[in-house]
Amino acid sequence: MIVDCAIYRDGLRTEGPADFSHALAQCRRGGDAFVWIGLYEPTEKEFDRVSEEFGLHPLAVEDALNAHQRPKLEVYDDSLFMVLKPVGYEAKSDIVTSGEVMVFIGDSFVVTVRHGEEAPLAAVRHRLEEEPEMLRHGPTAVLYSIADAVVDHYVEVAGELGTDLAELEAEVFSPTAGGSRHTASRIYAFKRQILEFRRSTGPLAQPLARLAGGGVFSAQVPFVHEKAQPFFRDVSDHLTRVNESVEGLDRLVSDVLSAHLAQMSVRQNDDMRKISAWAAMAAVPTMIAGIYGMNFDHMPELHWNGSYPAVILAMAALEVLLYRLFKRRGWL
Repeated sequence: MIVDCAIYRDGLRTEGPADFSHALAQCRRGGDAFVWIGLYEPTEKEFDRVSEEFGLHPLAVEDALNAHQRPKLEVYDDSLFMVLKPVGYEAKSDIVTSGEVMVFIGDSFVVTVRHGEEAPLAAVRHRLEEEPEMLRHGPTAVLYSIADAVVDHYVEVAGELGTDLAELEAEVFSPTAGGSRHTASRIYAFKRQILEFRRSTGPLAQPLARLAGGGVFSAQVPFVHEKAQPFFRDVSDHLTRVNESVEGLDRLVSDVLSAHLAQMSVRQNDDMRKISAWAAMAAVPTMIAGIYGMNFDHMPELHWNGSYPAVILAMAALEVLLYRLFKRRGWL
């Protein structure tokens, strides 16, 4: 459905035709205005008219309707199409959720399509309407502001993930909770959330590099003002820091998982040594009692009156000796 439709002239929101096709025609006649239409999970029928009026490419329209796209930037004859994946993070449940924002920009229009609840489009529109100087730069300003808001939230999510990973790391190395049978599953689940986050941030690097210009992407991107390149370069720098942070988190959580498994192996070895030590201590009296339980006629000390207490004392002395030996070596 269409969430909002407005004409912006000289950086200010103005009253215009309720019908977006008339609004677009008015903007193109004036030359100094543009129309911004926001849609939320439109159906194919709802989007058909929009795509027809604005001349959107069929492949881009298909991507906008189906969602589940990787971040990318596509240049067509009459428009520029960009996909971004905003994310959210539920700290209590350690779950990363993602949405999708598709942005079409042309000579006098911006069409944004939102999927999911994570897209910050309403906040971006409100902020831009309070900054006419920024909004005067037309559709380029809208594209920059959306990309900047999405990447800024990446920074926040990366910080929250880092905080939760530090807590998980402290739990793993805790002498009491580190051996919990649920710890490994929690670490693995956390790694899955980092992977989900990485799917949103990683592919966005190349589209932002194209918008920022420089290097192999020095060619000017159509429908984007040349003076906007430094702004996109700043967003690209922020994204680079986020991607580096995500890579660090991914390596660290892998190290934490390896450390936890090694820790569990060491504890199992300790347990086996203790069990072996107790078994060895139990084997001594069992062996002596077994020898004297063979019922042979000619065995030493069978008819000696003090044989029973002597054997008991011998077994006790051997048990004490073995206990002290194992204790000194750290087996008990």
